[in-house]
Amino acid sequence: MSDASRQSSPLKSNVHDTALVIEGGGMRASYTSAVISMFIREGIWFDWVGGISAGSSCVANYLSRDEWRTRQSFVDFAADPNFGNMRTWLQGKGLFSSEYIYEQTAAPGKALPYDYATYLANPADFAVGAFEMRSGRTQYWSRSDITELHDLLVRVRASSSLPLLMPPVEIDGEVFVDGALGPTGGFAIDAAKAAGYEKFLVVMTRPRDYVKPPAKVTSFYRSTFRKYPAMVNGILQRPRRYNHTRAELFDLEAEGRAYLFTPDNLGVSNSETNVRKLRQQYALGEAQASRELDAMRAFVGL
Repeated sequence: MSDASRQSSPLKSNVHDTALVIEGGGMRASYTSAVISMFIREGIWFDWVGGISAGSSCVANYLSRDEWRTRQSFVDFAADPNFGNMRTWLQGKGLFSSEYIYEQTAAPGKALPYDYATYLANPADFAVGAFEMRSGRTQYWSRSDITELHDLLVRVRASSSLPLLMPPVEIDGEVFVDGALGPTGGFAIDAAKAAGYEKFLVVMTRPRDYVKPPAKVTSFYRSTFRKYPAMVNGILQRPRRYNHTRAELFDLEAEGRAYLFTPDNLGVSNSETNVRKLRQQYALGEAQASRELDAMRAFVGL
């Protein structure tokens, strides 16, 4: 189907009363992106989806309904020679070469071509969140902020830009880093509530019993970001905020208002680039998603 015909043939959603919220976690999404792939494969189409950091990449891929790109982004793509390393970090491009990863790979014929026509035809709205370094506020962007593909890609990059490891991103005169430094610790649950949702399916990238330990902010960190005290505070406060949001999500689960997908066999860190390990994690995530498919279908009424 041509781009023009796809844009003139809007797609449909079939989940209208539940928000899909996708947690970040860098390459831990090698496990949980399998859940998003399964939703695409099974035709489970939420009317609203929100994500922060790696979760924002999953949001973009879900909106384009691209199962291949959803998997590739957190598995085989790590073998790309331009993915990033200490050399690119010393060059100021990031340990993960973020401009390349998020913006330069999406064109036709590139490493991760993005199906923008399907994105345009998709009726679902979304929220992608990043942390504004000067003020400490969280900025959420939605479909109304996107007029061309680059608008989406640069916002996903901003949402995913880990301080120190990746350069910050300037958008409309403000400078942004990873949205996980915001008030929820990395869950777009506040954006989902603001959109009017009271029921949530949350794809999480930490095990059910995980508790984030207190942050250690070194003098190097304080010195590097001395002009951005709000960001240093965001780093310090993130564990408390993260643990508080998780507790809230488990309360919502107990009330029957949330379905929480929590990894059973997570075995990689957020910076893992070993493709063999990433493939193993994706396979484990796929198996767990398959086991939970009927329960998730029942939760969303399909």
